[in-house]
Amino acid sequence: MPSLDIVSETNLEEVRNAVENTTREVATRFDFRGVDATVEWKSPVATAKTEVDFQLNQLIDMFRGQLAKRGIDAKAMSVGSLNHSGKTVSAAITFKEGIEQPVAKQVVKIIKDSKLKVQAAIQGDKVRVTGKKRDDLQAVMRLVKEAELEQSFQFTNFKD
Repeated sequence: MPSLDIVSETNLEEVRNAVENTTREVATRFDFRGVDATVEWKSPVATAKTEVDFQLNQLIDMFRGQLAKRGIDAKAMSVGSLNHSGKTVSAAITFKEGIEQPVAKQVVKIIKDSKLKVQAAIQGDKVRVTGKKRDDLQAVMRLVKEAELEQSFQFTNFKD
């Protein structure tokens, strides 16, 4: 029987590359001249630091753009609260790995409500979907992509 796994993974090497590219972009931007602005990578958390709140938001937007260029969905990134310390403002940026239980239940509910002839089962931090036709599995892929869930999903282990 055809099956596939719905997972949520982030390529941390590509995130590191995006951090390096953002650092290069900050060095060349005119609006960041003379400003202490950095993005640091300590796996699995990136930390953005600047002197002012609006510059931090610009820095995070630049980082988000670099992630998009590298093929990483913006939904995988979650920005923590702003921390003011001395003359700097910082924010921790984390990346979601695995599907949490409530989100997995929502995915299964969406699949079951669609009335497709497939079975969905939660297996740890992934959702396994099996069905008789590969067309049904492709319809499930389309459903999950179109669902407005606050997480990015990948489809792996597609077997015929």
